[in-house]
Amino acid sequence: MTTDETITVPTPVRRTVPLGGDPVALAAGLLRHGLSDTQVLYERDAEVRVGVGVLAEVTLTGRAAVSRGPWGESSLDAAGDPLGAFARLLGELPLPGWSGYGWAAFELAHALAGDAVPADATLIRAVVPRTEVRLCPGAAVITSDTTRQLDLVTSLLTGPQAEADRREPVEVPVETRDEHYLAAVADCVRAIRAGELQKVVLSRELAVDGPVDFVASYLVGRRNNTPARSFVVDTPDLRAFGFSPETVAEVDADGTVRTRPLAGTRARTGDAEDDLRLRGDLTTDPKEVYEHAVSVKLAHEELTRICRPGTATVPEFMDVKDRGSVQHLGSMVTGRLPEARDSGDAQERAWRAFGALFPAVTASGVPKRAAYPVLRDHERTPRGLYSGAVFCLDSEGALDAALVLRTVFGAGDRVWLRAGAGIVSQSKPEREFTETCEKLNSVARYLVRPATR
Repeated sequence: MTTDETITVPTPVRRTVPLGGDPVALAAGLLRHGLSDTQVLYERDAEVRVGVGVLAEVTLTGRAAVSRGPWGESSLDAAGDPLGAFARLLGELPLPGWSGYGWAAFELAHALAGDAVPADATLIRAVVPRTEVRLCPGAAVITSDTTRQLDLVTSLLTGPQAEADRREPVEVPVETRDEHYLAAVADCVRAIRAGELQKVVLSRELAVDGPVDFVASYLVGRRNNTPARSFVVDTPDLRAFGFSPETVAEVDADGTVRTRPLAGTRARTGDAEDDLRLRGDLTTDPKEVYEHAVSVKLAHEELTRICRPGTATVPEFMDVKDRGSVQHLGSMVTGRLPEARDSGDAQERAWRAFGALFPAVTASGVPKRAAYPVLRDHERTPRGLYSGAVFCLDSEGALDAALVLRTVFGAGDRVWLRAGAGIVSQSKPEREFTETCEKLNSVARYLVRPATR
């Protein structure tokens, strides 16, 4: 990255402030103030992070990886190794100790498979924010490029918080019969029985009529969901919030990598006895057990290819995970990546792991490449962010990527939901349609309209 003149990168200022409220609600409150047209919230375990504004960014399109920041712009040809080009530009960011946020579209899978994608399609965008807030119970750490912004965020977090107001709920016709989807499931079952593939995760899109308050709906939904991760993406081109049931890839700075596939689904009704009965049905249903087992097997094979020999293991297999209105069979696969020589190598190592696991097997199929043409033939619209990833990352090569499911999407005046079901040879169209309804309801029942004056 070279320019004709020296560019001064702002020195970040940092402050720790005490908190007296719920970190999730406080973080969402920051988003509501609209401090920038680009904002991201990412919840992981007991920490909620908010990134505000854009100090620098790295994007990957069908043509090139491009880095932009105060120093100017740099690009690399993405042909042949798109994630390698993306990772190299991340490794060259002249921002010591940076951390960032981003999102990846499902269509990145086509580029990784060597298939043609539109040259101008944004496959990944990673942003280093101007201001970052990390909230935990009792305290928040604020980092910003200006003292003025630091003071503003401090006052918003420690000042009086707005009372939650009543909102009109949004009615979404989740259970409306979808003949196209039922027919597509039957076609997929025929393809699987003919030996073309073992599994495919077929999804359907559902439009939401009228406006939706994304931040208020996120808060209502978060109180009623038990996600592995939650997130909000708020940009001029894309809005989304979701309650991710699983991670695609978790890479620690020391090279430990994990993925947590979920496959196999039953509803949760809120009635303890009924939920226990459904759990027993889930864990003994041959179709659900098979669907989960083939997903875990592929995830293990993917990690075995990139990890140190003998380190890829399955320490958790076929537990039941509660995720809001549904329960899933869940496992964890983990391994150790090769040693990284430097921070640039650590970025490439992390993104090699991401590329090996992306897209999540539980949202694509087995084998993955055999599933792509089936999805293109039977799904009515491109997936975009659905079944892609929202992630946080840092300069040391740590990466945490949430699978984008149980999510509400918005672009312009359009709002929509999307959900899928894993199709195998034993699948029945009516049951798979019901599964999509169960998943859609984990977000649809919590949507609210914007406040009216």
